[in-house]
Amino acid sequence: MTGTGGAPLLGGVDLLERAVRYAMGGLDLVTPATLTWPTPCPDWDVRALLHHLEDSLAALAEAADLGQVALTPARREQPAADLVGSLRRHAARLVRSWRRRDGPDLVAVAGCPVTATLVVVTGAVEIAVHGWDLAVACDGDHPLPESLARELLALVPLFVTAADRPHRFGPVTHEGPDAGAGEFLLAYLGRDPAWRGRSRWSA
Repeated sequence: MTGTGGAPLLGGVDLLERAVRYAMGGLDLVTPATLTWPTPCPDWDVRALLHHLEDSLAALAEAADLGQVALTPARREQPAADLVGSLRRHAARLVRSWRRRDGPDLVAVAGCPVTATLVVVTGAVEIAVHGWDLAVACDGDHPLPESLARELLALVPLFVTAADRPHRFGPVTHEGPDAGAGEFLLAYLGRDPAWRGRSRWSA
């Protein structure tokens, strides 16, 4: 990789790969029954969350392959197994694309130039947090790894500010007295770290 991003980009790709690995672990919890279950994202059920995650993975791979993000996804209904399989394929492609990327350290996002490092780090945050959304939505015990959350938490204030609330992210929530880095990250991004899936709705 000889683009101008150098070591920062390689570090970002490592972070992205760890986020993808974590998020893909939650796919084992998806079944046909869970597709209609609610998620921490108020307007999405599990199926909608999976489609959004699929779109995000495809867009990030496009950023690496083409140097731009201009994705207009074609939506079609898929059985749970097909959707999970598609996500795994997109995830594998995403990591391969960024590992082999050899180009300038700029990506056009909606026509605006953004550094490739910022793109991969932002992608790592989105994928990791949506991985948590998926896990708790499916009633799984799959917390964010503390080391990954700690690194992401140090970076998110650089690109999530008050101007992003409430449109892209909700207000900062409370993380609890015994919170670790994962809970602080979720709270900063407007999640309720204590949200617990279907059990909350069926109580």
